[in-house]
Amino acid sequence: MSKEFNLNVDKRDLTNKGGRKRALKEGKIPGVYYSHDSKESLSFYIKKSELSHAQKADTQIFNISVGGKQRNVLFKSIQYHPVTDEIIHIDLYGIRMDQLVSVNVVINISGTAKGVIEGGIVVQSLNEIELECLPMDIPQSIDIDISHLDIGDSLRCAEIELDDKLNMKTPEDQIIISITVPMKEEEIAPVLDEEDLEGDEALSEEGEESTDSDEDSAEDSEDKKTEE
Repeated sequence: MSKEFNLNVDKRDLTNKGGRKRALKEGKIPGVYYSHDSKESLSFYIKKSELSHAQKADTQIFNISVGGKQRNVLFKSIQYHPVTDEIIHIDLYGIRMDQLVSVNVVINISGTAKGVIEGGIVVQSLNEIELECLPMDIPQSIDIDISHLDIGDSLRCAEIELDDKLNMKTPEDQIIISITVPMKEEEIAPVLDEEDLEGDEALSEEGEESTDSDEDSAEDSEDKKTEE
């Protein structure tokens, strides 16, 4: 069951790109709140330190006060800087505690697969799954034990045992984990560089010259015998 966490945000007026850059330098991250019915949106700033505390909280539900009203929200999306990987913008989605929501929940893998002990490798195709439930029933993660999987085995979404309060939204035939045989490295013939090739050509030419010289010496010897 998810808990609630109070998130302090400051309402802001829409500003230009320069204003957003100044805010980021001041340790503030711009964001937008969207209501559950998408009829309302509000712009705000949140301190980086506040956001850091929220990310470490054991919850996905947050309480914010924007425009003089208390609101329950989920993180809808987070934008990162392409170079520094720092958060530069967030979107919060308003929810009603009595209405179902769809959320992505992280998958935690536990156990060592039998196939791995026999030399196989784990291939994880999904890191999270989409679930539908009431906000207070959102799990922090979905734990999956893979110790029973052998080489060639796979685990699909349909095989996950969920609480009755949770509905799977990810396609049930989607593979989450599979145990495969590692690919063997093919033996590659050594590639000779230009110096090696030139050396081989020189040796070949010397061999040919030596052969020609031997043939000439044999012919001279035969001529002398004939004259005698």
